[in-house]
Amino acid sequence: MDVDALDTPFLTVDRTVLERNLATSARRARDRGVAWRPHAKTHKSVAVGRRQLAHGAVGLTLATVGEAEVFAAAGLDDLFLAYPIWAVGDRAERVRVLAGAVRLRIGVDSVAGAEQLADALRGAPAQVVVEVDCGHHRTGVDPRRAGEVAARAVARGLDVVGVFTFPGHAYAPGGRETASADEGRALDVAARSLTAVGIEPLVRSGGSSPTERVDTEPHAFLHPVTETRPGVSVFGDAQQVELGSIGFADCALGVVATVVHSRDGAVVVDAGSKVLGTDRAPWATGHGRLPAHPHARVVALSEHHATVVLADEPVPAVGSRLVVVPNHVCTSVNLVDRLVVVEGHEVVDTWPVDARGANT
Repeated sequence: MDVDALDTPFLTVDRTVLERNLATSARRARDRGVAWRPHAKTHKSVAVGRRQLAHGAVGLTLATVGEAEVFAAAGLDDLFLAYPIWAVGDRAERVRVLAGAVRLRIGVDSVAGAEQLADALRGAPAQVVVEVDCGHHRTGVDPRRAGEVAARAVARGLDVVGVFTFPGHAYAPGGRETASADEGRALDVAARSLTAVGIEPLVRSGGSSPTERVDTEPHAFLHPVTETRPGVSVFGDAQQVELGSIGFADCALGVVATVVHSRDGAVVVDAGSKVLGTDRAPWATGHGRLPAHPHARVVALSEHHATVVLADEPVPAVGSRLVVVPNHVCTSVNLVDRLVVVEGHEVVDTWPVDARGANT
């Protein structure tokens, strides 16, 4: 089927670019001598997850218990819940069931969280890693206190295997190198803190899409990173382009939209916030980018429309189609039921967004 036969708007994935992105991430991890455990919250797709594993991923990272349940049900059996779960009520039982079904790794960042997780698991097999804050200031304990959390977890019978962090402050202009260095220092300090209480930090997990391409000195720390968890790099998005992490040629996903209104210097397309998402960093130049019109900017969003201001170039006619790369691909994917897979103008597959809405 020709892609132009589909009603707009829809999300399209260029299979050739996707496969290249997967191969690049896998090779980059191999070259660094680290394991590649990509974050599946970006694509929420079993089909994409299987492709990541085929390219050499050791397992997948997930954001929620619900996401992990979806991937586990599909037979993907090495999963990392990379956030501090508060395992009470139904969630406690769900975590225990997951731990019995797959190789499960779970994050904690407090003594209270470790205590609660131990109560929830009740001896079910799961690895535990302590989250530390490397400068993003979201979740994570001070790296110097990682041993304190780990020791209490071990005392409650949990299998603590290491530490992890998220250098989210790399999502800012000029922040990639600084965040990568902060990540290395934090994981090194945290690993030493575990060693001090007699726990071997076998896992030292970090990584983000902005820092994935930053070359770090592997011998800079006593305990260098052992694992990386990029998410967005599977598809790419406008934020990554504007940060300089990638180019438009690396963007495998776009929103195909139709021009429904045209005037001097601007058009309106039929893709608004309900498909592009609303994320816009303070430094972003618009609500998305158009690879075919790199100087154009999406200046306004409503629910079902986006206003695009063009530079000194011909204005696309009403009825023509444009591809918009969303600012934040993770939120855009979570707004649709399927991804239309293309090669050139030909539709070659359709992948469901299996874990859409799996937020608990």
